[in-house]
Amino acid sequence: MPDAEPKIEPIRSGGPNKPYEVQGRDYKPITEDRPFSERGLASWYGKKFHGRRTASGEIYNMYAMTAAHPTLPIPSYVRVRNPANDREVVVRINDRGPFHPGRIVDLSYTAAFKLGVLRGVAPVELTRITFDEIRTGAWRKGPASPGAPMQDSAMVAAVSRRSAGAAEQDAAAPVSTPSRVTAPVVPPSLVPPSVVATPSVAVAQPSSPAPVVAVPPAATMPDPVVAMSAAPPASEATPTATPASPAPTAADTALSTRPAPGFWVQLGAFRQRNGAEGFHRKVAADLDWLAPLLAIFNESSAYRLQAGPYASRDEAQGVARRVRESIQLVPVIVERR
Repeated sequence: MPDAEPKIEPIRSGGPNKPYEVQGRDYKPITEDRPFSERGLASWYGKKFHGRRTASGEIYNMYAMTAAHPTLPIPSYVRVRNPANDREVVVRINDRGPFHPGRIVDLSYTAAFKLGVLRGVAPVELTRITFDEIRTGAWRKGPASPGAPMQDSAMVAAVSRRSAGAAEQDAAAPVSTPSRVTAPVVPPSLVPPSVVATPSVAVAQPSSPAPVVAVPPAATMPDPVVAMSAAPPASEATPTATPASPAPTAADTALSTRPAPGFWVQLGAFRQRNGAEGFHRKVAADLDWLAPLLAIFNESSAYRLQAGPYASRDEAQGVARRVRESIQLVPVIVERR
């Protein structure tokens, strides 16, 4: 079973990410795209919960590369490392738990098998993979978010001694079924927020963004020149069931230089960076569902505003159609290898 393949999935402030309480303890899930790292004990859950619904609403599959965490965004992706054997796995967070002292993550059976922790709980290091690391492909090059300090979970040694002989650890219950919790709850330590350069939602729209330049969409595209121009914006932004993350300031707009492989939807190309950034803010305001996937790349003497990456051309074309219907803009599909 391969590791989970990180992709940008918008973070909702409600649903599985709303604050909740289990056995008298309050938990406030993270709803921002920011680095997060901690150390503590990993446990796992298998047949007992196989086929049951998780906190995200998805069905738990003990053979998939997933995990449960008390406060990380659902969905999100994390790298988990076992320092005892230096093995690493990448899993997708889609459930809540564990709610046992000292434990920070409940792994699926397969993730625990690959990590070598099936004999019981084991100390691990957990690091969240941010949107910018997914967008640029930097997550493939090593542990994500090196700037986020590791947080040591309390009572790790004591719980390890008590639980080392366990063959299988029960996962924490989804928020809707707290009866699965059988041990006192100790909330995990949270890392102080860090500034992450992720264009996520709208800020004030500039009065007149710099004109769009007629340039090729990317270095890997054919020679013909493609020009794109934005018509007057639609009267309303496209409704969405998944609100974007908190709005960035002008200083937060990232200039990405290492786009990840895949298919990208190019919305415009500009001679000046401020023109690209102004148009980025305008698109994020009109299309909040697209905002977390937007990035600016400086290539071939042009600043290109693109959204992605997408796994297939059909998926990218579907997004391009939705953009065209919403703001009367004709995007171009760019393939990056």
